[in-house]
Amino acid sequence: MARLWLRLLLLVGAVMVNAVPGKGEVFTAMSDMSRLLATEGEMIRAIETFISAQEEKLEKLKRDLYEMERVHDAAAQSPEAFLANPINAYLLVKRLTVDWADLQNVMTDNTIGKAMLNNLTNMAEMLRWPDEEDLNGAAVALMRLQDTYNLDTAQLARGQIMGKIHAYRELTAADCFELGRQSYNSGDHYHTMLWMNEALKRHEMEINKTVAYGDILEYLAFSTYMQGNIRQALKLTDELLVERPDHQRAQGNKAYYLQALNEQQAMKMGDDGDDLDVDAVQKGYTVTENINANDGWHRERRSYERLCRGEGGISPEAASKLHCYYQHGPSDFLRIGPVKTELAHIHPTLYIYHDVLSDQEIAVIKELATPMFRRATVQNYKTGELETASYRISKSSWLKAEDSETVARVNERVGSITGLTMDTAEELQVANYGLGGHYEPHFDFARREEKDAFKSLGTGNRIATFLFYMSDVEAGGATVFPHINVALWPKKGAAAFWHNLHPNGEGDVQTRHAACPVLVGTKWVSNKWIHEQGQEFRRPCSLDPNAL
Repeated sequence: MARLWLRLLLLVGAVMVNAVPGKGEVFTAMSDMSRLLATEGEMIRAIETFISAQEEKLEKLKRDLYEMERVHDAAAQSPEAFLANPINAYLLVKRLTVDWADLQNVMTDNTIGKAMLNNLTNMAEMLRWPDEEDLNGAAVALMRLQDTYNLDTAQLARGQIMGKIHAYRELTAADCFELGRQSYNSGDHYHTMLWMNEALKRHEMEINKTVAYGDILEYLAFSTYMQGNIRQALKLTDELLVERPDHQRAQGNKAYYLQALNEQQAMKMGDDGDDLDVDAVQKGYTVTENINANDGWHRERRSYERLCRGEGGISPEAASKLHCYYQHGPSDFLRIGPVKTELAHIHPTLYIYHDVLSDQEIAVIKELATPMFRRATVQNYKTGELETASYRISKSSWLKAEDSETVARVNERVGSITGLTMDTAEELQVANYGLGGHYEPHFDFARREEKDAFKSLGTGNRIATFLFYMSDVEAGGATVFPHINVALWPKKGAAAFWHNLHPNGEGDVQTRHAACPVLVGTKWVSNKWIHEQGQEFRRPCSLDPNAL
């Protein structure tokens, strides 16, 4: 575009120079005057080319605008339902980051476009713009869901989740490329390969290409090398050099891959001459990690993911001992309306209380909590400081009893049901899990090495947890206990309860639990962490210090 303008300016400039007084030579001979027609012809063609290029840009802008309006109108009918689909949520973040940056480049070509962008900049305080961290978080969340729920890459690219839940459109090659690029930026070469390969397939099918073939090859080649497949990395780099012969990084990588391949062929990979464990490499494990795949962490991880998918569970014999009943008690609340109680597990004992939170109470709690939401934190067991962590993705806030009669009433209800005092309990914590929101396996109680965990509260350890479910979740989002093979599925208005400590005060390691990633939908919870102090006569210690 700049070249067309330059050509036009040079032509017009040439005419203007010849028109300067005292330099007029053209008009003196008709033969020279006739050459001006040729000049005008070139000028006309330059203007026509410029107009065509501008019209092409405008047509693309119109197509992009039409697509955005169509999606926006569909989303506006039910924003929560639209964004409950993680593919829709990822595409929204991408539109407002990568795609918007491309549109800005088009719009800044003229004064009107710049003015419109300045207006948006002036409205920055009223608008919410995602940044590169949000884009990376959305991409990582989508891949977390992919791993936990064994979702097929090609099926996700078709906009399908579990074959029955559909996004508003399929992913383009550029959408897949961006997922791969974000994986690469996170050092995750396994998912980079998955999504760059999918980007290649979609690039072949696209008539209007959304991403350059060479860009895909560059990322895919290096990640293939990092996953241990040097021959394939070399092959892909050769393809890249055919596409872009002057690509300096590709030239350097090719020489490096050739050297690495020679070294690999020269050395034995094992006592029996076997090559690397390809399956382990593709899954992102080192050989050592693969050998030790049966250690505690991996066993817990496999159990956690199986339970999140709804697989496994307790034995039929253990299940036969579970039952439901109405819980009565001395409190006014339990006398007026006994609680529908489900015994979900024995040793440790897990209870589910049904219909203990009304829709109206849930609405009040959400309304109070939302303005105060902050990124959920975890406590560093070494420093005692609160910090954000990749293994806990949600936003939360805390509500005091004096904030609302509803909160005070809910606190009293927890005390009535559990028989424990709320005087030393923590405030009501409210949490909302976003795109791929989760909380990996953890303990609610402080372990022995975490001596200062609740020192500031001065109320002892967390003796029990009472967890309210404030929304149904369409798919995923279970509370799972990997060590006892139990999964509790969110049901609006219900609550789960368990003791974190044995009667002798020792932590019950069987209560280690996790919040599975939300696959489709949104998850709202609130919980009361109940502490030891004040429970001495409500839950007496065992006379035997060794008794559990």
